[in-house]
Amino acid sequence: MMPRSVRRFRVALVPAFLAGCGTTAPAQFYSLDSTATASGPASAHCAVMVAEVVIPEAVDRPEFVVQTAPNRVDVDEFNRWSAPLANAIANAVAGNLAVLLGSPNVGVTPLANLDPDYRVSINVQRFESVRGEAALIDALWTVQKTGDGPARPGRTLAREAVQGQGFDALAAGHSRALATLSSDIAAAIQCRR
Repeated sequence: MMPRSVRRFRVALVPAFLAGCGTTAPAQFYSLDSTATASGPASAHCAVMVAEVVIPEAVDRPEFVVQTAPNRVDVDEFNRWSAPLANAIANAVAGNLAVLLGSPNVGVTPLANLDPDYRVSINVQRFESVRGEAALIDALWTVQKTGDGPARPGRTLAREAVQGQGFDALAAGHSRALATLSSDIAAAIQCRR
């Protein structure tokens, strides 16, 4: 027969083990939104394709990558992007450009039924998230007129302060930073009005 102290220990372990299994927090999912506002009522008569978005490998993952100290980041398993980050950036920029240019003909690659007048490519150099502080996007971009038009390169550094420690505040901050990036890109596109 098993000693009483061993039996008590085994009985105490079962509820502790089961409690530990049930305390896993569910994952939360976040998106990037188009937040630009129109500056004028006129509609543009051109089509724009957001053709390519390249992001740093360090953030090319579903999980939020949060900077916690200089040269240190944490990957948060329970707070994730709802779509691949490069796709989410492309969609947010396309949505912003549609508003800023006043054109319904703005899309992302691949879109078979859009013959664009301009192609936009974006190379994100930095995509940083600091909880309770800021969301930062540093991106090189190019606007290329279809055909033989010259390429118009640019760079945008957008840092948005965030309100609160939550990941929803970080996602909103990145959405606002993308609106700044989109505004710079829209200024380089010369559509007929």
